Amino acid sequence: MPTIISAQDEGAAISAAVAWLRKGLAVAIPTETVYGLAADASDGEAVALIFQLKGRPSFNPLICHVDGLLMADELGKLSPVARRLATQFWPGPLTLVVPCRPDSGVHDLVTAGLGTVGLRCPKGIARQIISALGRPLAAPSANRSGRISPTTAKHVAEEFADTELLIIDQGSSPVGVESTIVRVDGELVTQLRPGAITSAEIEAVAGVPVHYPERNAGIQAPGMMTSHYAPDAAVRLNCNDCEAGEAWLNFGNRPVPTAAGVSLNLSVKSSLTEAAANLYAFLKQLDKTGASAICVAPIPEEDLGIAINDRLRRAAAPRVKETE
Repeated sequence: MPTIISAQDEGAAISAAVAWLRKGLAVAIPTETVYGLAADASDGEAVALIFQLKGRPSFNPLICHVDGLLMADELGKLSPVARRLATQFWPGPLTLVVPCRPDSGVHDLVTAGLGTVGLRCPKGIARQIISALGRPLAAPSANRSGRISPTTAKHVAEEFADTELLIIDQGSSPVGVESTIVRVDGELVTQLRPGAITSAEIEAVAGVPVHYPERNAGIQAPGMMTSHYAPDAAVRLNCNDCEAGEAWLNFGNRPVPTAAGVSLNLSVKSSLTEAAANLYAFLKQLDKTGASAICVAPIPEEDLGIAINDRLRRAAAPRVKETE
């Protein structure tokens, strides 16, 4: 059974988390994006426990969470462009994939043998836990692999109801979708996964254009599997109607189809920020209704909508087991 500790008692929560992590156990930590399933990134057995709990393919790398630039420099080689991005957007929802230092101490399971490491500095108590531990944390989202990411401690507890796991509860994640991931090779910046920080914002700080990976380039960072973030129910996108027995996930002031068994609205006022924060929680709620499918109204492919649609497309993708 999971153990939940409120982050309101900050000192107790940090001490408990560090004690668990030093024992090689996993801790679910809140971040501004989603809740993460964290372990000491230098401890191979602890990292292996994350893979075991998630049922995650070993070829899928993990993000290494740090408490700032000093720790990041010990793990990866940051070019001037990468350093500018980190200085501007950390702590925050940006992951930088950079060449891994050979003496970083990060376990090979974290990097999946790619020769690169994904680095992010989270906001809030997660960063304080990393500082107190004195080591980086490998922390994918705290859910079974391919499933909907958690944005509350309750989501994590439901997902791992039969697991010995410490959960730090800091309420709902304010951003609600995973970090933007960019690979930085010198002055070449490639967006591997969209998120709350847009490509336009990255270009403005980096001073160079953002590129995109070629199709079928393979997995280079977390969240790049074709089928991901998926509920049990089928997901249909860009819907204008639905059939009996299907659930309706609305956006804006579209009328609710008469056949919809149950419906939720990501944002009545058409706010992409509000929609991102509600996305995973609402998918989970609709999935629990037993609907045969979740029909999603069109969402603008702009700004944060790019990240929302990316997650929805992966949720709707054919669920075929992927290989290397």
